[in-house]
Amino acid sequence: MAFKIRGSHLIAVGIAGALAFWMLGGKYEIGGSSDSDHAAPIAEREADRNQDLFEVRFVPLQSEHRSETIRIRGRTMADAVVSVRSETAGVVKQRQFSKGDMIKDGDLLCVLDQGARAAQLAQAKAQLAQAVTDYEANRRLKEKGFAAKNRLPALQAAVDSAKAAVAAAEEELKRTEIRANAAGTVQEPIAEIGSMLTAGGVCATLIDTDPMLFTGQVSERNIDKISIGMEADVTLVSGKTVGGEVRYVSPSADPATRTFEVEIKIDADETVRDGLTAEASITRPVGEAFRIAPSWVTLGDDGSLGLRLVAEDETVRFQPIELVAQAAEAFWIKGPSNGDRVITLGQDYVVDGERVVPKPDERFQDRLAELYKNGEATQ
Repeated sequence: MAFKIRGSHLIAVGIAGALAFWMLGGKYEIGGSSDSDHAAPIAEREADRNQDLFEVRFVPLQSEHRSETIRIRGRTMADAVVSVRSETAGVVKQRQFSKGDMIKDGDLLCVLDQGARAAQLAQAKAQLAQAVTDYEANRRLKEKGFAAKNRLPALQAAVDSAKAAVAAAEEELKRTEIRANAAGTVQEPIAEIGSMLTAGGVCATLIDTDPMLFTGQVSERNIDKISIGMEADVTLVSGKTVGGEVRYVSPSADPATRTFEVEIKIDADETVRDGLTAEASITRPVGEAFRIAPSWVTLGDDGSLGLRLVAEDETVRFQPIELVAQAAEAFWIKGPSNGDRVITLGQDYVVDGERVVPKPDERFQDRLAELYKNGEATQ
C-alpha cells in the first residue's frame, strides 16, 4: 500500500523547519544570562527593583498647651428656702411685711391674737407670789421652832413649780410674735391677716439668695475631673456670665440617670434669680499635648492606636498614643516627642523598620515653614 502525502503533513514539516531556523539564528538566554551586551540578568533587575524605596509624606509634631472644658447644664438655685412657722395656734392679728420685702434675721413678721395667754400669765404670777409668801412664812416659823422641819422643802418645791409655770406662760405669750429665723426675700406662701394659724402653720416664706447657687448633673465619665474649689463660669439663659466656685460634689450617683449632682456657688447680684436655666463651664488644665488629624492615626500589630513616625535613619517606627480629647476635626494626644516626624500620607503601606523616602507634606506647608523658622522642627 503506497503512503499518501497529505496537506497537513506538509504544514507540520514547514512549521518544524521554521522553528529550527529560529533556534539556530536567534538570541536566547539560559539560566538568567544572555548573549546581549545590553541585557541585564533577571536576578539583577529584581534586586534593583527591591531597592526602590517607598515615598511618604510627614509633618513634624509640636506640642501645645491643652485645657479641657467640662460643660454642665442646670439651673440657678437659692442657697435656702425657709418657711417661718408658728409655734402656737392663733388668729393673725398683724402682718409686718409684704411679698418681695427683704427681711433680716430676727425681724417681726406676724402677731397672733393673745387670747387667754395674758390671763394665764397673770394667774401663774399670782400663784408664784402665793407660793413665795407661804415659803417665807414657814421659814420664819421654823426659825422660832413653831413649824415642822419637813414642811419647808415642800413649800420650796411649790415655789419652783410656780416659777416654771410663769416661764411657760411667758414663752407661750412670746410665741404670739413670730420672728424671722433667717434673712431673705419674702415669697409665697404667706399668711393673711385674719387667717387662723395652727402650730406649724406658715407665716412667711423666705428665700435666701446670698449666696446664689448653680446646680447641675455631671456624667460618671467626667465626675472624677471635678473637685471642690475649682473655678467655673456660669452663663444664664439671658447671656449674662458670672463667676463661681465648686462647693459640693455628690458622693453618690442618681440611680435613675447615673449622674452626679454638682453645686457651684456663684457671684450673683439681685438680677440672678432662683430657677433660671444656665450652663456652667469648668476648665481644667490637661498639660502639653499634640493636635493631630484623625486620618494620621493607625493601628499597631496588637491593635493599639498609634502613629507611624520616620526615625533619624529614615526607617519607620510605630509610636503608641494616648487620646486626651477629641474635637470635630482634630485629636489631642500624648505619647510622641516634639520634633517627631509623623507620616501623614502612606502610613498604612509601610511597616516598622522599613526604609522610606520622607518628604514634607505640602498640605501643611505654612505650618511647616513656621515650625522651621522657629527651630521647632527638623528636616
